Amino acid sequence: MKVMIDLCVVPIGVGASVSSHVAACQRVLDDAGLAHQMHAYGTNIEGDWDEVFAAVKRCHEVVHEMGAVRISSSMRIGTRVDREQSMDDKIRSVEEKLQL
Repeated sequence: MKVMIDLCVVPIGVGASVSSHVAACQRVLDDAGLAHQMHAYGTNIEGDWDEVFAAVKRCHEVVHEMGAVRISSSMRIGTRVDREQSMDDKIRSVEEKLQL
């Protein structure tokens, strides 16, 4: 099953800046070959359910390996079975309506 998620991984107790931890998670997603778009408060990810959730697990593992003893993550998860739809499709649909 294909899935789209919005993921926000927050390491706790590592100081005010978490950009190095975010960069590490972005590398995990790159290595997994998943389509993803980072935004100011998280990352949208799309792909096969098992591959996406394996990457989420790996993000947690990598951030823990960087010294974070606690991580709080939030996700919004969406699936659709009536047709294929990508993140770009969803954005393009709204942008087209803004042109009206």
